[in-house]
Amino acid sequence: MLVIMKKTATEAELEETKQFLVEQDCDFHQSTGADRIILGVVGDTSLIDETTLRNLPGVLDVYRIPSEE
Repeated sequence: MLVIMKKTATEAELEETKQFLVEQDCDFHQSTGADRIILGVVGDTSLIDETTLRNLPGVLDVYRIPSEE
């Protein structure tokens, strides 16, 4: 799963998103670019409610990686 943060996301909004992911028993890798921060989520993302995650302040979009099974 990829979580793309808005350009205007604050540090507090980023921390809130990270905390949400940890509470879902997932880990993440943060990629910080010039304009965006992208969180690559690892773990069992099937239980994460995309709508809840997408509606967190500072989140622009969420992309679920399709299963190969």
